Amino acid sequence: MGTPIPLRTEFIRLGALLKLAGVAGTGGEAKLMIQDGLVHVNGAAELRRGAKIRPGDVVSIELEPPVELQVEAEA
Repeated sequence: MGTPIPLRTEFIRLGALLKLAGVAGTGGEAKLMIQDGLVHVNGAAELRRGAKIRPGDVVSIELEPPVELQVEAEA
């Protein structure tokens, strides 16, 4: 199971999620990770920085070591 990321809103954009989780330091860095095909949402490659990520989604980033984020609704 991945690192839990609590979400207060209905969704978060993929680029913003990568920054929030500390995987990317800047929006430009997040954009490059996504464009390079390193980011998968629910097992499928996602190439859109603005893709809507909702509670229940799992985001995997092919880094060394690999990173997995589990997006959850904040209680």
